[in-house]
Amino acid sequence: MYLLYADESGTTHDPNQQYFVLAGFCVFERQGFWIADELEKIAARFNPAEPMNVELHGSPMVSGRGFWRSFPKQDRYQAIQDILHIFLQSNPTNRLFASVIKKTLVSPKDPVEVAFEQLASRFDRYLIRLHKNKNTQRGIIIFDKSTYETTIQSLAIDFRTIGYQWGVIRNFAEVPLFLDSKASRLIQLADIIAYSIFRYFEKGDNTFYSIIEPRFDAEGGIVHGLHIIQ
Repeated sequence: MYLLYADESGTTHDPNQQYFVLAGFCVFERQGFWIADELEKIAARFNPAEPMNVELHGSPMVSGRGFWRSFPKQDRYQAIQDILHIFLQSNPTNRLFASVIKKTLVSPKDPVEVAFEQLASRFDRYLIRLHKNKNTQRGIIIFDKSTYETTIQSLAIDFRTIGYQWGVIRNFAEVPLFLDSKASRLIQLADIIAYSIFRYFEKGDNTFYSIIEPRFDAEGGIVHGLHIIQ
């Protein structure tokens, strides 16, 4: 089974932000432990005695908010880069997926709806490609708990029954699950990935995005894992 850990970056209601991003990465069920273990080592740099109390989140790490205020910018930025390199170096079947929405271009539609349709359908089509290559797998999307939980659950049910504009989702084992990011290093990685993408499109900062850009789902030179409306 493949697990797609996903999170959003940007908000739907802040007029000072142009973009909304829904992004994440899929990982084969047995490969998540290695990634989480490597992330734990990075957290231990900042609290060796209790690394589980360190939450790895993109925005506060970049800005130095809260817990991160006492650490130099160079250390915080290096940690994010190292976190992204962990994914870059993971098994090549682990792929990135993202939907980047310029909010004014989909108004009055809900950017969450547009982004989730893209994320779910592209993950589903990745599973279809695996099946055609004689590697049949099911998938589950796992989100951080957020204000969009009700919207996403409703959309997921519709996609599996009524369908979406390209068909019906057929390869998901269950509707999306929602976890508290405090309990999951992989959800924290999804947060950092989503923030890295958001920061590139919103602020033109390529510092982190350039690290993960090669890992978007692609086949035959065609990038399937990145959807952009801008």
